Amino acid sequence: MQYVYVVVMGLHVMAGVFWAGTTITLARDPDIRAERLFRPQMGAATGVFLTGALLWYFFHGAYFGSTEMVLALGILTALAAAGVQGAVVGSASRQLVGSDPAVQPMLRARMTMGERIAAGLLVITVLCMAVARFF
Repeated sequence: MQYVYVVVMGLHVMAGVFWAGTTITLARDPDIRAERLFRPQMGAATGVFLTGALLWYFFHGAYFGSTEMVLALGILTALAAAGVQGAVVGSASRQLVGSDPAVQPMLRARMTMGERIAAGLLVITVLCMAVARFF
């Protein structure tokens, strides 16, 4: 059974590192075309939530103490980050297809803003996961 824990934890960490890493990178460098990484980011976010739910089931269950409260804050900020990326970045990415070249800089600026908001939320998520053990 420990192999299952190791595999699920590994998938959770790898998907989370990709999601947070690409989000922070796109937030820092608006010249990278965010629309190319939007689908992989949302796929990684889905993987993070699925594996995170399994990890919660394996290690926390119905118990809800101070550690789980900190993790719950991290979950909420991750959900907010996914929502921001879906609403702001996804919307601008869809509008970018076939748009007027004069409008494209505005849409790319909106995508960068969405990535910056999501990056801040994901930093809070990572911090919550890192410090939850100490509560």
